[in-house]
Parts: sequence; C-alpha cells; structure tokens
Amino acid sequence: MDLTVVTYLTYLAIAVPLTIWVARTLSRNGKVFLVDVFEGKDELAAAVNQLLVVGFYLLNIGFVALYLRVGDTVSTSRQLVETLSVKLGVVLLALGVIHLTNVWVFTRIRRRHTMDSLRTPPVPPQFTAPVAPQPFPAPPTA
Repeated sequence: MDLTVVTYLTYLAIAVPLTIWVARTLSRNGKVFLVDVFEGKDELAAAVNQLLVVGFYLLNIGFVALYLRVGDTVSTSRQLVETLSVKLGVVLLALGVIHLTNVWVFTRIRRRHTMDSLRTPPVPPQFTAPVAPQPFPAPPTA
C-alpha cells in the first residue's frame, strides 16, 4: 500500500476520534458553565450545549476532511510522521481556537447578565423640597 494512503488513513483514524473526544469532554464539562450563563435555565443550557456539539462536529470534521490532502507524495516513514504531525497539530490548534472562541463568547454573555443584575434601578424621590417664591425682577430704568 502506498504510504500516502497510509498517511490519509492514519490521519483520519486519529483526527476524527480526537474531535469526538474533545466534543464530548467539552459538552460534559460545559453544562455547569452554560447553566450559569443562562441563569439556571437548565433546559435552555442543555439545548445550547447540544447545538454547540453539533456545530463543533460539523466544523471540525469538515476541517479534517478538507485538510486531508497531502501536497507531495509520502515515500518514507519519516515523511509520514512529519506530515501527520503537521496535520494533527493544525487540527489541534483549530480545535483549541474554536473552543476558546466559544468560551470567550459565553463569558461575555455571562458578564452581561451579571452586570445587568448588579445595576439597581434609579431611586424614586423620597420628598420634594419647597420652593421659595422669587420676586419679580425690577424693570430696567432708562
């Protein structure tokens, strides 16, 4: 079998399960964070969590598939390892960037909710001060 095909198969055999593992780990550990972001609305947090997982799979497995092609022919085991390390490194960096972007967005949402809850409405007036009558000004003399 051609080493390029071995590279493709090895890349897919590592990248796809890695993507699935990362998505499951983020989903499982992100539930508490999302419940906090959505102020205790468990059902909404679960729905958003599931949508994030589906989006994560689509984006990352799509990226893995698009990034499958090797530019040159892989003819030695050294080239196979080097090609795999570059490809898997890029996939891992993409997974990390997507994860950090999600965390950043939800942290901003959470911060906005927190700031809204800390703001107090204006205090209504407690009393009105009496206004002293002002005399009319004298007309100017010529």
